[in-house]
Amino acid sequence: MPAHAFAASFAAHNKAPSFERPVDLVHLARQTLGDRALEREVLALFQVQARSILAQLAQAGEAGLRQDLAHTLKGSARAVGAWKVADASEACEILAVATDAEWRTGLSDLSARIDAALAAIEEIIRH
Repeated sequence: MPAHAFAASFAAHNKAPSFERPVDLVHLARQTLGDRALEREVLALFQVQARSILAQLAQAGEAGLRQDLAHTLKGSARAVGAWKVADASEACEILAVATDAEWRTGLSDLSARIDAALAAIEEIIRH
């Protein structure tokens, strides 16, 4: 492991996770062992997947499909430290069997949280 990666990994292990930011950079650094190129790659993959799943969720009418898609997004969001997206995805998993109005409210919240995470990711990737 390169020295800078080790130092970043060590620093990340000694910091508390951030549940307030759209993307928890401490968690992300832990997941990637401080490898900035890998962080960018993982975040870029998350961007594509989050957009794709959100579009699929907006079209999904069947509760089982909604649950599966929301569950997949929840796992991906947790992997990169997008805790608010993960929480909203979990809520959508539950709301998949609720009324259409409740589902749409949950989906709207998820969309807003994805937008915030994707904006933060754009900043991270650019720097």
